[in-house]
Amino acid sequence: MSKWVYRFGGGEAEGRATDVERLGGKGANLAEMASLGLPVPPGLTIVADACVFYFENGRTIPDDLKAQVLEGITAIEGLTGRVFGGRTKPLLLSVRSGARASMPGMMDTVLNLGLNDETVQSLGHDAGDARFAWDSYRRFIQMYADVVMGLDHEIFEEILEDEKARLGHDYDTDLSAVEWQHVVSLYKRMIEDELDTSFPQDPHVQLWGAIRAVFSSWMNPRAMTYRMLHRIPEEWGTAVNVQTMVFGNLGSSSATGVAFTRNPSTGEKALYGEFLVNAQGEDVVAGIRTPQSITEEGRIASGSEKPSMEKLMPETFAEFKAICDRLEAHYREMQDLEFTVERGKLWMLQTRSGKRTTRAAMKIAVDMVEEGVITEEEAVCRIEPPSLDQLLHPTIDPRVERHVVGSGLPASPGAATGEIVFTAEEAVEAEHEGRKVILVRIETSPEDIHGMHAAEGILTTRGGMTSHAAVVARGMGIPCVVGAGSMRVDLRNELLIGAGVTLKRGDTVTIDGSSGQVLKGAVPMIQPALSGDFGKLMAWADKTRRMTVRTNADTPQDARAARSFGAEGIGLCRTEHMFFEGDRIHVMREMILAEDETGRREALGKLLPMQRSDFIELFSIMHGLPVTIRLLDPPLHEFLPKTEAEIAEVAKAMAMPPAFLARRIDAIHEFNPMLGHRGCRLAISYPEIAEMQARAIFEAAVEAGKLTGEPVELEIMVPLVSLRKELDYVKGVIDRVAEDVATETGVPIAYLAGTMIELPRAAIRAHVIAETAEFFSFGTNDLTQTTFGMSRDDAAAFIPTYQRKGIIEHDPFISLDFDGVGELIQMAAERGRRTRNDLKLGICGEHGGDPASIRFCENADLDYVSCSPFRVPIARLAAAQAAIERRKG
Repeated sequence: MSKWVYRFGGGEAEGRATDVERLGGKGANLAEMASLGLPVPPGLTIVADACVFYFENGRTIPDDLKAQVLEGITAIEGLTGRVFGGRTKPLLLSVRSGARASMPGMMDTVLNLGLNDETVQSLGHDAGDARFAWDSYRRFIQMYADVVMGLDHEIFEEILEDEKARLGHDYDTDLSAVEWQHVVSLYKRMIEDELDTSFPQDPHVQLWGAIRAVFSSWMNPRAMTYRMLHRIPEEWGTAVNVQTMVFGNLGSSSATGVAFTRNPSTGEKALYGEFLVNAQGEDVVAGIRTPQSITEEGRIASGSEKPSMEKLMPETFAEFKAICDRLEAHYREMQDLEFTVERGKLWMLQTRSGKRTTRAAMKIAVDMVEEGVITEEEAVCRIEPPSLDQLLHPTIDPRVERHVVGSGLPASPGAATGEIVFTAEEAVEAEHEGRKVILVRIETSPEDIHGMHAAEGILTTRGGMTSHAAVVARGMGIPCVVGAGSMRVDLRNELLIGAGVTLKRGDTVTIDGSSGQVLKGAVPMIQPALSGDFGKLMAWADKTRRMTVRTNADTPQDARAARSFGAEGIGLCRTEHMFFEGDRIHVMREMILAEDETGRREALGKLLPMQRSDFIELFSIMHGLPVTIRLLDPPLHEFLPKTEAEIAEVAKAMAMPPAFLARRIDAIHEFNPMLGHRGCRLAISYPEIAEMQARAIFEAAVEAGKLTGEPVELEIMVPLVSLRKELDYVKGVIDRVAEDVATETGVPIAYLAGTMIELPRAAIRAHVIAETAEFFSFGTNDLTQTTFGMSRDDAAAFIPTYQRKGIIEHDPFISLDFDGVGELIQMAAERGRRTRNDLKLGICGEHGGDPASIRFCENADLDYVSCSPFRVPIARLAAAQAAIERRKG
């Protein structure tokens, strides 16, 4: 019989923190806290395997699961002295999800389960507070009807708002027990009217409805979107945690809250969190009420007049602070904790590794090394490489005047400018149209995840630093301001009102996620300096990694940026990009449209000094580092006009009849140009092009060597080779020009000649091609296209469908296809090195900046990866992590 259920509570647990794959993060850590003797409400965890079974077997529950859950409930009853469904001392339960990786707010939760028309009376009697019992019952009905029965919670909110208006109440807390009882009757009547069924009174029916709903929520749209964004495998499933309810809404001696053992925005070593008196946990994270600070220091910093937990509940605070310190020391990591205080008794509901900004993550990692808690290698492995993008976010130029129209809490740092939109759908639509937007909401909900990802920044008028918007924005690295209570959102008229200014949908605003300010209009930005903790951590990463990291750079600006980010050379310079600059495109078109070699050479003579000048600057910037120059690659049609209007304009500029130009363009038209006359095929058909480029490269190398005092570490790459004889021919052209330039200048020129492996045939015949090539650079963009037989430009139309239907896990143009394209790379590397054991191997496609692909390159023994300038820090860190992982086996 399979073990589907693990129990915890009373100072004991059947699981531990290491059982995260079966128990999920929440369940594993609840078990760990219980084992440590911390005050954890007793409960049980249904393993994630049961969720997998549920979906693999037509959404059915394993036969022996029910019996194991009932045994677990009996054990909880024994520990609590309460009875599930009992007429006296009723046991109430929470039912929560718990995936292996944290997915805040993405799946469903049901609280106060076990309440019905009888147990609500018992609960009120036991608590000595009928109002509390009926408030809990209405919360349960609303949550259960939404999560399990599919009735939108907004329907219940409307009923409640109408009742408050009728009774003249401003706040939920103003309602009496009798008034809550009437609200409950209205809720139940609404369920009957809308669903033609009654609200279930049997606690066991409620329990299995909730368990099924939590399983089902693993496949809801927001959870699927979150998994896709964070690359969480669908096959993991979610565990379910069934736990004794403890109540933070039992009066002024009760509370609930969320805390971090260090500041998740700055990384400062100080307890950081929020709580609400007389509330349940969902009230804090949902952003419905603005919470109070846990510490007095935090209260002062936020400017709040509401008392901190430290002042209001000093003994409980001291106990909580001691538990926080113990858990951080135990896990050797900053913790994110949830807790409830029930009439002065502290209960721990969750601990997990806390989500934080990248800047905070770096500070925490570096500080913990300096505190002797973790090693340098552990610190390197604690930062997610893609998150380094956060450090490249712009900030507002401190010298500019700010037109502040509102302010809130600085939930996620960085600044962002965009048009105001009020719905997640508008944000997604704007992204598709190339427009930058700020998503403005009263408060966000998990259903907004797709719009939050599409927006440049997020602004909410309600919620605290641990609200949904704050947590998700920090995880995504999106600037965010929450709790901007001085501003008002008018959704009906699509207006944002603040500081005497009314802004409408489409107006531009800037938010400062570091100060919490909201500014009217666009504001000048500056790029942050990468130093301090970043510099220390990257130095540790560089000390650890084996592969070098180069950049793909075609301009001096790109080269300078990449070098400042730590690039160790250029792995790909696309020479064709230089031909699009300014007037060069006209000369390039002259060359393409020339009717014979003489005409082509005349135009190429004009291009030579331009290209030579570019290379001199590039070589000078990258002095002392290798530079790989790729000869002309794209098909010639890319340089020519396409529409009639463009043809007429170019014909006029070139002093030729439009009809003649149109005929010449038609003559070089190809049905499938990406597989046509391009790359080395152009150099073979028109060797004068390769001659000009080689001369520009070699003359620039000589000149740059004189300017810098260092010889250029030069590599010349021939693109799209599939036959060794193609490479032999083009290399012959390159070698002849090198000899000529050396003779003319009296300066010997050292260089390597190699090829880009971007065709399956080249990978298969790598052992033959390596007889001529001195290096291989894998062009994974085209290698993926030619291996799959699909266009990168068109695949976006169906790749998401493939992902949604489970046919592929990742877009192969973003993360390398290890089984197909990866196998070709490994084959080419092994075969090439059999022929030439010192063959230099690198990768220069977009995958060079993808951490998963970098891990593959490390395991394939490539010498370097090359990526865009702003992904160089990501690649450096990912390469270090891959090397550490490989050493550990």
